[in-house]
Amino acid sequence: MNIQNSQKAVDDWIRNHGVRYFNELTNMAQLTEEVGEVARIIARRYGEQSEKESDKEKDLGEELADVLFVVLCLANQTGIDLQEAFDRKLQLKAKRDHDRHQSNTKLK
Repeated sequence: MNIQNSQKAVDDWIRNHGVRYFNELTNMAQLTEEVGEVARIIARRYGEQSEKESDKEKDLGEELADVLFVVLCLANQTGIDLQEAFDRKLQLKAKRDHDRHQSNTKLK
């Protein structure tokens, strides 16, 4: 599924199950909350903090999907074609960062 299809799937879900989109500020707060959940899992599972017993069952993929869902909501409600924006960003990064990353001795 490409990003455009994902945006449509989220919009269809909102229309069929969600009544309406939360406003942009609420979705921004929700996005921050979801990113925090991802950060907690990564910090405890892959970082130096110990993982609490209650966190061991948390699914990183599910939490990342929550982040993606809210990002797609924000794109939909602000009229952003995220596929187009992502494609432009990828081209920009390839042009801007290729030599920088290829010559970075820290990455080798």
